[in-house]
Amino acid sequence: MSSIQDTQAEIIDEFSMFDDWMQRYEYMIELGKSLPLIDEKYKTEDNIIKGCQSRVWVHAEKNDKNLEFTADSDAVITKGIIAILIRVFSGQTPEDIMQADTKFIDEIGLKEHLSPTRANGLVSMIKQIKMYAIALNSSQNS
Repeated sequence: MSSIQDTQAEIIDEFSMFDDWMQRYEYMIELGKSLPLIDEKYKTEDNIIKGCQSRVWVHAEKNDKNLEFTADSDAVITKGIIAILIRVFSGQTPEDIMQADTKFIDEIGLKEHLSPTRANGLVSMIKQIKMYAIALNSSQNS
């Protein structure tokens, strides 16, 4: 399994191949289509990310020492955004997720090319993923 930093570096490389933001958006939509589907039973109010313009569901479960995430969204760009985050954080330990920085998002220029509500949603998605890591980390230690 790649580290969070390695996966972030891969994503930065992939985004640098595109000359303009229309191509990057198309790439994000493609990433969203490749997102492993969340089980319908996890599409609940509890798993909805608060602060997103569109509906985004994220589910986390502990698998051995690592967290596995699944997600879905009813909007194609948002689905692409969560696909990127899941690629970075799924399969990692709660400690690594809690300590990870997300500078790669600025490096690919994502935040500045999103509407303010989508940018807020992105921040909410990251916060929720880190909250899962905190919750599932402490449940293991108790």
